[in-house]
Amino acid sequence: MSDTLKDMMDSTIGKIKSMVDVNSVIGDPIEVSDLAVIIPVSKISYGFGAGGSDFGGKSSLNSPYFGGGCGTGVTITPVCFLSVSKVSGNVTLLQVESFHGAVDRLVSMVPELFNKVSTSIKNKKQSKESS
Repeated sequence: MSDTLKDMMDSTIGKIKSMVDVNSVIGDPIEVSDLAVIIPVSKISYGFGAGGSDFGGKSSLNSPYFGGGCGTGVTITPVCFLSVSKVSGNVTLLQVESFHGAVDRLVSMVPELFNKVSTSIKNKKQSKESS
């Protein structure tokens, strides 16, 4: 592979890495009020392609010619928001799109299930302490 093509690819991949980081998937928390914090969650998709040629033939061994190109596409799609209550600590999933199947619905129920189990454990501890 030509050093020029390798340099182009390294540069393009480096720029993709700088654009897409963990803060793009799980966004910075947004304080709505003294009562709640909202955390955005997104899906990232990207594609990458590169190619090139030296245009050198048998007659021109030290030819400086080069032709090449790189391309990429990045899509960031909001998926949901997590709403965290500062008072109770409950987490609510606010989905942007409707559910596409049973698995989506099951994943959306995880925060609610977590809240119910957490509340149940707190209630059991309180009843043991009071008796």
